[in-house]
Amino acid sequence: MRFADRREAGAKLGRAVAAQQPDHPLVTALPRGGVPVGYEVAMALGCELDVLVVRKVGVPFHPELAMGAVAEGEAVVMNREVMASVGIDDELFEDRAAMERAELETRLSLYREAAPAIDPEGRTAIVVDDGLATGSTALAAIAVLRARGAAGVWLAVPVAPADSIPVIGKQADRVIVLEQPRRFMAVGAWYRDFSPTSDSEVLDLLRQSRH
Repeated sequence: MRFADRREAGAKLGRAVAAQQPDHPLVTALPRGGVPVGYEVAMALGCELDVLVVRKVGVPFHPELAMGAVAEGEAVVMNREVMASVGIDDELFEDRAAMERAELETRLSLYREAAPAIDPEGRTAIVVDDGLATGSTALAAIAVLRARGAAGVWLAVPVAPADSIPVIGKQADRVIVLEQPRRFMAVGAWYRDFSPTSDSEVLDLLRQSRH
């Protein structure tokens, strides 16, 4: 099944998450693309929407391939398997991670002006993105929410490759995925409209969710 766009995917995902009846939920979307999806999930649950800023650390000569991720709160995830396969050492990873962290801080200050952070302590934090590829960004988000005292951490995405779900399942308390293809290709292949989400759209949705 292909989704028309992120909002349709979010509405379908929201119904699936609501059926699981999470206790005292907080939707934590990964910007940018996860925010339109997360907005619909939050509306389905009748709960707040927050963002957790995570940046993929891409392989220098293949930036779409994640060799890890960095997240607010100093969380770092390194995908050793990818790094070894392309010959990346720790020093080069750290150089690329520093670049992504600088961008992360810029995004974070922008989003927090519109929507101050919501404390996940004692709540079921539901990490939402528009899809999952290697899972590095999701793992970083899960680590941050655990450190902040979330009572439970779920992951909910419209689409993810079947072989990545068990890896995420070892870290998340529950994983909800609508489509689990064995031949994955890319997240965008599962949407008819996968045009980029802008910062202004993220800010609009955050403001709407707070009112």
